[in-house]
Amino acid sequence: MEYLALVMFAAVCAVLMLGYPVALTLAGTSLLFAFVGILTGTFDDGFLGALPNRIYGIMVNQTLLAVPLFVLMGVMLEKSKVAEKLLTSMGLLMGNYQGGLAIAVILVGMLLAASTGIVGATVVTMGLLSLPSMLKQGYKASFAAGTICATGTLGQIIPPSIALVLLGDVLSSAYQQAQLKMGIFSPDTVSVGDLFAGAIVPGLLLVVMYLLYVLVITHVNNQSANSDTKTQNADDAESGADAPRVALPQLMQALLPPLGLIVVVLGSILFGFATPTEAAGVGAMGASILAVTQGHIDRHILASVVQATVKITCMVFLILIGASIFSLVFRGFGGEELIHHLFESMPGGKIGAMIVVMLVVFLLGFILDFIEITFVVVPIVGPVLLAMGFDPVWLGIMLAVNLQTSFLTPPFGFALFYLRGVAPSNVATKDIYYGVMPFIAIQLLLLLALAIWPGLVTWLPDQIYN
Repeated sequence: MEYLALVMFAAVCAVLMLGYPVALTLAGTSLLFAFVGILTGTFDDGFLGALPNRIYGIMVNQTLLAVPLFVLMGVMLEKSKVAEKLLTSMGLLMGNYQGGLAIAVILVGMLLAASTGIVGATVVTMGLLSLPSMLKQGYKASFAAGTICATGTLGQIIPPSIALVLLGDVLSSAYQQAQLKMGIFSPDTVSVGDLFAGAIVPGLLLVVMYLLYVLVITHVNNQSANSDTKTQNADDAESGADAPRVALPQLMQALLPPLGLIVVVLGSILFGFATPTEAAGVGAMGASILAVTQGHIDRHILASVVQATVKITCMVFLILIGASIFSLVFRGFGGEELIHHLFESMPGGKIGAMIVVMLVVFLLGFILDFIEITFVVVPIVGPVLLAMGFDPVWLGIMLAVNLQTSFLTPPFGFALFYLRGVAPSNVATKDIYYGVMPFIAIQLLLLLALAIWPGLVTWLPDQIYN
């Protein structure tokens, strides 16, 4: 009976690859297996009796309430052209330096990750604004496309991140289950604030690794060299030399408002002044005020912001409900006990189990979205790994960095699709795929560094909360 749980998991993955909606696939496939199990006497229908309580728990979950508010904050900042102002100003300031435009893309992407956290919006915005300029300045199409796609995924790891909010909720439930397995009755949970604090150092380290790679490549291959830029602007050398001085006030005007909002939202969470949900409300209101004061909001833009927020929020919660049905049926077939026994008998003990989970999550990232993996895979393996003694914050950040690669790995990396939709026709799809490969390697290198030095994750939360 336990192996029916694995068959069901494989069936869900197969149906998802056929292109059916995620929420309906999770719920429909699970209920079909449950129905067959009830008819054959291999499934206890009492597990489905817990479904109404599960759905009600999702509806009243205070942590998940932060999702629509953070989405509203991000969409509002994107529609109010904050990203466009930042990228234009940073490009003017850095454009005359070797690799300057690529560096500007990464720095602006880091700021957008901390303010919007929406991968699609970041990739599309930078693809429209910076990709043509990078190609014109002499960057290879693959390098430019890879830089934009990889930078757009920073929103998955740099807080405040919607991915970390979802992971925090899932890991909190997994942590409580792990404690019950160990006979520990404690109210402790994995808070979103802990994950935000743990993600800051890895997120900044990833940005530094991106910058180092860009600097090395632009100097070795002489892409967008200063001499080339001067040659292209020979007739306007004087104005080009003055560009950084002209762009600096413009950059400050574009940079300070969103940066102040980031400090208020993230700082209030880290230092305990507000819960993630309360801080998300402040962020949504702050983003709305910025949009109004900068004159980039009207009735039509407001309607599009609300529609996008509702669409994304409904998608997340429908997938969460479908995943709840899947987890109940999976547990009803004895899948959790099977996974626990498999991990215990695995060579290498807890280290071997962790390596297998990381490998499985990475491979699933080729065919599944991060939301699907978070809601389907993490509830299965999370309680077992936490019961083995892994630090919950460290495990959460390891999973977040691993899930970040799912946006870049072909054939279904969403960042690749987003850029393909806005890239010029002279940028081939193979250029986009080839360009992201070094950045996937960088993300895996960061994952290895976090595994070797867990203090990169746990140091800052310990300093803040202990």
